Amino acid sequence: MKKQKMLGSMLAGILSVGLVLTGCSSGTEQGAAGTPVAKEAPATDQTLVIARQSDANNLDPHFISAINAASVVHHKVYEGLVQRDDNMAFKPMLATEWKQLDDVTWEFKLRQGVNFHDGTPFNAEAVKATFARVLDEKVASPRASQFKMLSEVKVVDDYTVHFKLAYPYSPLLSILANHEGSIISPKAIEQYGKELSKHPVGTGPFVFESWTPGQEIVLVKNDNYWGEKVKFKKAVFKVVPEDTTRVAMVETGEAHIAEPLPVTEIDRVSNSPHMSLYRTEGLGTDFIGFNTKKKPFDDARVRQAINYAIETDAIIKGVYNDVGTKANSAMSPKVLGYDEALKGYEFDPNKAKALLKEAGYPDGFKTTLWTGDRKERINAAEVIQSQLKGIGIEVEVKVLEYGAYLDAEDNGETELFISGWGNATGDADYNQYNLFHSSSLGKGGNTTFYVNKEVDKLIEEGRREQDTEKRKQIYAKALEIEKQEAPIVPIRNLEHVAAVAKNIKGFWISPSGYMMINGITIE
Repeated sequence: MKKQKMLGSMLAGILSVGLVLTGCSSGTEQGAAGTPVAKEAPATDQTLVIARQSDANNLDPHFISAINAASVVHHKVYEGLVQRDDNMAFKPMLATEWKQLDDVTWEFKLRQGVNFHDGTPFNAEAVKATFARVLDEKVASPRASQFKMLSEVKVVDDYTVHFKLAYPYSPLLSILANHEGSIISPKAIEQYGKELSKHPVGTGPFVFESWTPGQEIVLVKNDNYWGEKVKFKKAVFKVVPEDTTRVAMVETGEAHIAEPLPVTEIDRVSNSPHMSLYRTEGLGTDFIGFNTKKKPFDDARVRQAINYAIETDAIIKGVYNDVGTKANSAMSPKVLGYDEALKGYEFDPNKAKALLKEAGYPDGFKTTLWTGDRKERINAAEVIQSQLKGIGIEVEVKVLEYGAYLDAEDNGETELFISGWGNATGDADYNQYNLFHSSSLGKGGNTTFYVNKEVDKLIEEGRREQDTEKRKQIYAKALEIEKQEAPIVPIRNLEHVAAVAKNIKGFWISPSGYMMINGITIE
């Protein structure tokens, strides 16, 4: 592979990521149309309020498994060596430049004059300590599998590190730009240990202030930030489970952003004089998962039957109001490794019934479909329930609070479940290794508990291959096997949709699904 080098001097800008919701806890005044609006405040005193459907379940980068949690701290409290811009191009962050010395050695030059929020200097030892922690078996990080290829982080000098790999790993920069690549204060690692989730300490433009579980997370401006400082004092991530309430908060000025936005509220937001609709294509997918450890879903014929029985077009149109496109796999079109030629299952209830009969279930069976408490997921579950009834499968829908649902999924308690995967790197490896490799069972991301040695082998080959076209061919083979063995039913490729107050400028959501708020201006 040709050596690569990227110089910070050649690359402009720092990636700003954010969701912006501005609501002052102080009173409101009436606008011209009689609508309450947040009072004007000096830039240094402004508070950005973001109304979110659910709380984070963890704020430790080495234990975060959901994008809604990562969105709170990634590029805000924590930063990595590299970052992605809105076109998914790599840019410097805590590393100013990097180059590949050979197939298994990467050199990173580190930014000088940076301190963690606790005053600890950022340097090569901090980088080494961070990756030693994620790989420490005593820590038992479920994200350790993402760095399985990392043999050593070698300190060359105070501001130079070498990443020594056990084998060539093409997506290295992708994973370093993700939340798993966040650099953590070595003092905080030592001081807080497994309690780090309650005490996030990074180098970012925001300092963690407080977390009231089930209610809100508060970040404050880092006045000593090494880069461009944010233009408001605080960011408050409020937990507001009710969809219409989140939108109403933006409409009345109590909040500045509502995310996620239910598709039923799109017209309301689009027609509002106080709100703007933010909508962009993402990297993630929604799917139905099977717990392949449990009968009858340990039989591929049953899983195939359900694939034939699900009319995904009806779900996308009826439940999601045509937000998103039909998926052919768990990989969206914007992800490197997506196979456009892969043909998904077509709706064919007769084939479904024949497969059930062949598997020994001519009269169907009873099962439980698990889902989180987001309204759209519940609606999708009810449609799926109805569709499966058509082939003799009686489905009970079980709805859990989002955090409890994630725990049940990770622990293998589910049978049939509605899930999704927000590919955070834009690379097939993040999708394939997490969702389908046998090393990632449970909390690692493989909540279908799917195991296939040939798929494992292909995923590992895809990680090591340096040629992009050859990587695509490898992943195409893996996707075809996954289609045939059907551990999931692909539903749709995601879009990110949010309601944003019209006085908010500079808000965006990355293709990976991270809310980007650092560049927000509250007018």
